[in-house]
Parts: sequence; structure tokens; C-alpha cells
Amino acid sequence: MTATHPEVDGARWRQLTILAGAMVLAMTTWFSTAAVLPQLRDELTLSTNQSSFLAIAVQIGFVAGALVSAIFSLADRIPPRRLILFGSLGAAAANALLLLAPGFALALTGRFLVGVFLAGVYPPALKAMSAWFIAGRGLALGVMVGALTVGSAIPHLIRSFGSPDWQVVIIITSLATVVGGGVAEFVARDGPHSFPAAQFSVRQVGAVLGDRRVMLASLGYFGHMWELYAMWAWIGVFMASTIEDPERAALATFAIIGAGAGGSVVGGLISDRFGRTTAAGLAMAASGAVAAFIGFLVDQPAMAVIAGLFWGFWVVADSAQFSTIVTEVADQRYVGTALTVQLALGFILTVFTIFLVPFVEQRAGWGWAFAILVPGPAVGVLAMRVLRQTQA
Repeated sequence: MTATHPEVDGARWRQLTILAGAMVLAMTTWFSTAAVLPQLRDELTLSTNQSSFLAIAVQIGFVAGALVSAIFSLADRIPPRRLILFGSLGAAAANALLLLAPGFALALTGRFLVGVFLAGVYPPALKAMSAWFIAGRGLALGVMVGALTVGSAIPHLIRSFGSPDWQVVIIITSLATVVGGGVAEFVARDGPHSFPAAQFSVRQVGAVLGDRRVMLASLGYFGHMWELYAMWAWIGVFMASTIEDPERAALATFAIIGAGAGGSVVGGLISDRFGRTTAAGLAMAASGAVAAFIGFLVDQPAMAVIAGLFWGFWVVADSAQFSTIVTEVADQRYVGTALTVQLALGFILTVFTIFLVPFVEQRAGWGWAFAILVPGPAVGVLAMRVLRQTQA
């Protein structure tokens, strides 16, 4: 029985819906603090730098978790859906630590652990979904990234309802993450296409760095990551600076980040139809163009929201394609190492831009704060162009 058989074809779309729903719920803890940052600043007496470190800690934790998972081959030793459950339970508990935080130190520890455990949710979810799709995998993974995007935006939606207590957002996102892990483990099913083990080896890092096509694909990913998480981390603060009503600002932020779900699906469709490099290059060109000017619209709320929706749509539309490119162009003996190196370096880059955006904003305003993100997608577009020529 193949994936084109009607029964399997129907099952894979059902499983895509189930796993995407699980992803939406499980990833709500990623930006739970970003949605309530103004309240946390007052509650914990946080400086601007400390606020940045709360966002950065999740990124560093995710890198640490991904490296530990890769080194010990957890994704090969533990069934993906079971790993998602374990990761979700850990992320929910770490997120809830914020409720007990007497100050910055415990809050920072909690956010770091959220990132560590979410490394056991996102990559295994993509692997679990890939076991259902061979044809149309670009679209399927695009849907999964779209689900991650919606999940990341959910805390802002909760905040838009006008809850007076930041604790409510933390409690709801923790509960949602637990439910997401449960859906993945107890409702979803394993796909019919077994996935080869992707092992990580430090000794293979040199081979990865010497593979021109892998490095071009990774360079595109680095440019993408230079922009994406800084945008997601600070677009809510920007909207709060642009829109006076806090609930409307939170709703606008949810809509802007959530628009990426549509972008991820469109990116997947373009990828399957016209090629991975074309889809990725188009998305980065569009998102980078908006990054260049949106910050200068801080005094024009309506225009800022419209530009933000366009930005949110395209900024993540290319996300699923970079890993897919690596699986297609890398020597199959070190695909696992190539993906791990790409993921780790990409998330480490996000640390710099998450820190830089508020630093520049305080000194030069939102226009230049977001404009510093433009070089990332610009380099990414160039890398995709060169890679496309290499593959021709």
C-alpha cells in the first residue's frame, strides 16, 4: 500500500490535521512571556536587557536541547510522538515556574528550560509528519510550521481578551502545552513510511562545513533566522508602542504572527511546484523589504498593522524549506549532523538580533531597530540564487 492509495491518502491528511493541532497547542509556551512582558517588567522589576534575556534564554535552551537530543540520538531511541509528549510536559512545567518566580533568576531558568523541552516537540513533530508524506512533503511541513506559528501567537490572543493578570496567560499556555503533547501521543498515529535514523557525529561536522550546497542552504537558513525570531519577539512591543489600547495591540500582534500560518502553507505549495530555493528566496525578499520600513510607521497605526500582516505572512513562509533542502542535497551519511549544525547555528544567531532590536530602538527608534534585520534575508536571497544555479 502506498501513499497514493485512497485510504492512506485520507489518513495522511487526517494525521496532518491532528499533528498540526497538537503543534498549535504545544508551542504556546514559546512566547508566553512576550505577550505579558509589560506586566512582567513591573512585577519582577526587569530592565530592558533582562527582558531581552528572557526571550534569548528560550533560544539558547532550544539549542542546548537539540544538541543533547542529537548527541544521544533521542529522536531515534524514543518514538517521535512519545518524545513530543515528554517535551510538552517538561515545557509546561518550566513555563509554570514563572508563577513561582520571586525575581529574574528563576524566571530566566524557567525560560531556558522551556526552550530545552520544546526541542523535544518541534523537530520530532516534523519527523512524525514526514512519515506520512513523500509526495507533497513541502506542503505538509509548511502546514506544520504554520501550526508552530499559530501556537507562538496564541499568548497574544489570550492577552487580547483583556485579562488583568499575566498569570492567567501563563496558566492557560501551560495547560495547552500539556494537551498538545497528549494529542500527539494518544490521538495521532505513526505513518507508513519509516524514516532512516539521522545520527549526529562531531567527526562529521567538518564534512558538513565543507559541503558547498549544504552551506548555501544553511546560509539561507541563517539569514532567515537573523530576522524571524527578533521579529516575533518584539513585534508585540512595537504594536504596543503604535496602538494605545493594550488589548487591540495584543490582537494585532496575534494577527500579524498568526498570518505566518497562511504564509507557511503558501510557501509549501510554491516549494512543491517551483522548487525549494525559489520559494525561500521569494519569501525572504518580501519579508526583508517590509523590515526595511515598518519601524518608521510607528506613528501610523493602520499602516503599521497592514505592513505587519504582510511581514508576518512572508517572514516564516520559507522556514520549512531549508531543512528540506538539506535532506535533499546533503550526503545521506551525515544528514543528521548537517541538520543539527544548521539548527544550532541558526538559533544561536537569533540571540544577537533579539538583543540588538531593543538596544537600537532605545537609541535610534523602531525604524532602525527593525532595519538591522534586513541584511539577514538579503544574504539568504543571494544564497538561494547561488544554490539554484549550482543545482541547475
